Amino acid sequence: MFCFELKDVRKTYGAGAQEVHALDGVSLGFAPGEFTVLCGPSGSGKTTLLNMIGLLDTPTAGEVFVEEEDVSRLSSKRLARIRAGRIGFVFQAFNLVPVLSALENVEVSLHLARTPGDHRAIATEALERVGLGKLIHRKPGQLSGGQQQRVAIARALAKSPALVIADEPTANLDSATGAEILAIMREMNEEDGVTFLFSTHDPMVRDCARRVVILRDGRVAEDDVRARRPAGGAACSS
Repeated sequence: MFCFELKDVRKTYGAGAQEVHALDGVSLGFAPGEFTVLCGPSGSGKTTLLNMIGLLDTPTAGEVFVEEEDVSRLSSKRLARIRAGRIGFVFQAFNLVPVLSALENVEVSLHLARTPGDHRAIATEALERVGLGKLIHRKPGQLSGGQQQRVAIARALAKSPALVIADEPTANLDSATGAEILAIMREMNEEDGVTFLFSTHDPMVRDCARRVVILRDGRVAEDDVRARRPAGGAACSS
């Protein structure tokens, strides 16, 4: 059973001579607990595919399923609820609210997702898990880039999503910090069964993946499912 699936999805921008096929008949399914990386050159369709899976965009043709439900039939309000409650996002630019503390950034996400329970306690636990237990009251400007990315991970994972989408999560980090961030994500994947879908140019991230999907010209050029073990690299070692 796939938790998220694309069936013959096409996305076209422009018209006539200006027409661009960002996705050209992509069919992919992502099972619970996967740790998958999307690779490919700029313009290959990685970001567009992430937007489809994350319900941030709609296909020109084809179908998108979330836990076997065809989302093309859903209202924009229902789509927003699924995004807020079932999908976590981690971006290379962190996208934290600068006037809020780390704790408040995570709490806001829980509020928007209508997550049940004590939001402050849940947010605090999530930040402690990513190693920021002593920094929860600091604002983003008082944190390093790696610490801000940890807040973004805590924000994504606090609501217990079915899927976390990470778009170039190590791009703005040095290699050592990137390895630490990747290790946190891999641990949560291994221990909690959180499904991760990455877009990256970082070979370290690719080496840690259990599955690598390569896109070229809006199509799947290669879909390599690996054994359930780290492929190499310091960030993947146990």
